[in-house]
Amino acid sequence: MRKESFIQPDPESWLNKFHFSIPIKVRYCETDMLGHVNNVSYFMYFEQGRIEYFENLGLFDSMFGSEKVAVVADLECQYLAQMYRSDKVNLHVRVASIGRSSLDVEYAVVVEGRLKAAGRGAIVLIDTPTGKSTPIPEEIREAIAAFEKDGISGI
Repeated sequence: MRKESFIQPDPESWLNKFHFSIPIKVRYCETDMLGHVNNVSYFMYFEQGRIEYFENLGLFDSMFGSEKVAVVADLECQYLAQMYRSDKVNLHVRVASIGRSSLDVEYAVVVEGRLKAAGRGAIVLIDTPTGKSTPIPEEIREAIAAFEKDGISGI
């Protein structure tokens, strides 16, 4: 069964929604015997990009502190083209929507202007003493909305 793509309305327009990116250095251990980037490596790239995104917005301590922590609730990747160890990879990250206690984060893996993979996932803010989801504070919402400018839902 094929899922509907979140890359809407088209890849170029979707990529234009991103305001944050980082370079990714593909390590030899992230490739398979044929030199392709292994499918699990993309999820490590998503994690690195997500952390750097929140650090860039000054939200790391708010999102990953001792009282509250953002945890991955779901994560998916659409593999669109092969990648290799020698590729110059840029990972783009954005928050696409904000719910009561969750954020929908999107990822674009780009090599030389070409979309190689796309990901999306929900992260949920958890109150660490109770282990239950907790509302996203207004200051986090405002910081993300100010950075993303437009194209974000749930604000």
